[in-house]
Amino acid sequence: MAIVNANCEFIMVDVGANGRISDGGVIKNTTFWNLLANNQLNIPEPITLPAFSKELPFVFVGDEAFQLTPNVMKPYRRTDFTDNKKIFNYRLSRARRIVENSFGILSSRLKMLNKAILLARNKVRKIVLACCYLHNYLSKRKDMYLPRADVDYEDVNNGNIVPGSWGAEERQLISLQALRGNLANEAKIIRDDLSIL
Repeated sequence: MAIVNANCEFIMVDVGANGRISDGGVIKNTTFWNLLANNQLNIPEPITLPAFSKELPFVFVGDEAFQLTPNVMKPYRRTDFTDNKKIFNYRLSRARRIVENSFGILSSRLKMLNKAILLARNKVRKIVLACCYLHNYLSKRKDMYLPRADVDYEDVNNGNIVPGSWGAEERQLISLQALRGNLANEAKIIRDDLSIL
């Protein structure tokens, strides 16, 4: 489980969860989630966005597997879609593409991550963390480490997504199942407010 910033740099990495557990289950067992739940992440105070009179919090972007909280946004379900909800989901998807690009670049540059690492669990953890540190180091110091052709981007003339070279090989994705749960009303209100911006 990892959190990345807008520069495709890993800012939090938690290694060691069983790969069979859903992302939603994995995140709840991380130090990050514990700090987030206990309001210890030093997230900046909510701000008022331009042309909007209400203060909104800073948020992390997640997919359908994550729990919706005031600081974790996930897409709307596809039931009773309004135009605002469709646009919100589209924009959230664009933001999530940064995460996909980060993992794609990491695994395309460090090929050892594309197969099972047949070592003891504690060694695998150290190797994966070292790869993430190396990725961050190279992305800051080497201009050619993150060329535009490697990452997905949107063609602003026609709205089409141009896939990066890291995703050129065919991958089989497993469909996510919607998780049932009791969503916080505050988080729903924040997501609704973000959807009308």
